[in-house]
Amino acid sequence: MTDPAIQALLDRQAITDVINLYLRGADRADIDLIAAAYHVDAIEDHGGVFKGPASDYVALMGKMLPRAGIMNHLATNLVIELDGDIAHAEHYILAFARMKKDGETFDTLTLARALDRFERRDSLWKIAHRRLVWEWNHEMPHAESWGRGLMFPPGTELVMSAKKPDDSLYKRDAA
Repeated sequence: MTDPAIQALLDRQAITDVINLYLRGADRADIDLIAAAYHVDAIEDHGGVFKGPASDYVALMGKMLPRAGIMNHLATNLVIELDGDIAHAEHYILAFARMKKDGETFDTLTLARALDRFERRDSLWKIAHRRLVWEWNHEMPHAESWGRGLMFPPGTELVMSAKKPDDSLYKRDAA
């Protein structure tokens, strides 16, 4: 039998891993990672954008994310309340995205909160119900100059992020 305090730490870490891998999936368009975050009967309530079976949401993301531009999702202020095989987790998601509409490229910064009910089934913590709550959004013109040229000397060839399978994450053996 595991000490209850140690088990609580293990449970919190398992839930944190699910959240972080979900966000990695969103950024890299790794739909398998997003799908793995949910129980098969989970509900996704994306705060007015989508509400229904998480499997339908995952299918929608499978169509949208591979074509989407640069995205970065950061999880912060994670609070997890454990109650046996159920946990309630709240965390903020700060998301940056580069988008294009009507020929204009712009950057958007959005803050939302995820209110998740996790359930441990067959020893695995996964999302049973997620509700996204929107906080704010700020849009700005696209202006990427890498510190107006101060961050990197002329001729620097940067390793840039990409979607699955082209991102460096998926090419670890090549490093």
